Amino acid sequence: MTTQTLPPPLQSPPPGDTSPPEGPPRAASSEDLRALARRHGLTVSGARPSLPAYARQIWSRRDFIAAFATARLTAQYSQARLGQVWQVMTPLLNAAVYYLIFGVLMDAKDGVADYVPFLITGIFVWTFTSNTILAGTRAISGNLGLVRALHFPRASLPISLSLQQLQQLLLSLAALVMILFGLGEFPTWSWLLAVPALLCQALFNTGVALVLARLAARTPDISQLMPFVLRTWMYASGAMWSIQNLAASGRFPDAVVLALQCNPAAVYIDLMRFALIESYTSAQLPPHVWALAAGWALLAFTGGFIWFWKAEETYGRG
Repeated sequence: MTTQTLPPPLQSPPPGDTSPPEGPPRAASSEDLRALARRHGLTVSGARPSLPAYARQIWSRRDFIAAFATARLTAQYSQARLGQVWQVMTPLLNAAVYYLIFGVLMDAKDGVADYVPFLITGIFVWTFTSNTILAGTRAISGNLGLVRALHFPRASLPISLSLQQLQQLLLSLAALVMILFGLGEFPTWSWLLAVPALLCQALFNTGVALVLARLAARTPDISQLMPFVLRTWMYASGAMWSIQNLAASGRFPDAVVLALQCNPAAVYIDLMRFALIESYTSAQLPPHVWALAAGWALLAFTGGFIWFWKAEETYGRG
C-alpha cells in the first residue's frame, strides 16, 4: 500500500500584517550606477578627461613624446645619401635662393647692415615656424593607425612633432653659429637672449600646430592649403627684407607697418636677429617686443591646447 505525502499546508500571514508580497528585485537607477563607478574609479571608455587630468597624462608620457620626436627626426632623411646633412642644407639652400632674388635682383640688402647674417637668421627662424605648422596639419591624419590602435592623449602627437622641429632647428643653429663666426659675428652676452626667444617661439609654434591638427583631422584639405598660406605669411614677416626700412620709406600707413611689426613670426625673427647680430640694435625692434613675444606664445599655446583637448574623443573616428 503506497503512502502519499501531502504538501505542507499554506501558511497565512500573521494577523495584522498587511504588507504586499515581495516582488522582483528593484533595478539600480542610473544615479546609483554612476555613484558605484565613481567609488571604484571607473570612467566611460573613450571619454574626454578633465583638462588637469589631460595635462597630467601628457606629462606622464613625456618619454614617449621625446622618443617619437627623435625617431621621426632620424628617419626624416634616412633614404637620402647625405642623410641628416639635409637638415642644415635645406635652409641654407633656401637662403642662397632668397639672397639671389631679394638681395641681388631686388636690392633688398640696401640699407641693411650685415645682410647675409640678417637673411640667414631670418630664414632659419622662419623655417622652424613653417615646418612645425605643416607637421601639425598631419599630426592626426598622418598617424591614424597609431591613433586607432592605442589609447593615449592625442595632443602627444602634435607636441612631439613640434619637439622634432625644435631639435632640427638646434642642429641648424650650430651651422648658423659657424656661419656667423665666418662673417665676423662673435659671441656676446646678448646671445643668451636667444634662449627665451626660442622658448617663446616653440610655445607659439606648438599652439598653432595643435589648432591645425584638430582642423586637419576633420578637413584633410587644409594640409594642401597651408603651403600657400605660409608662403604669404613668410613674405609679410620680413625674413628676407627689413620691415624697418619699409616703415622709414613712408609708403604705407603706420597701421600697416605696426601690423607687420606685431606679426608673431616677425617678432621672433627680430628677437633672434637682435640676439645674434651685433649691428641689429634695439632701435630696430618694435615697441614692447618681449611682451609681444610672451603674449603670442601664451595665447597660442593655451588657446591651442584647450581647443585641441575639447575634441579629444573624436580623433581617429569616422
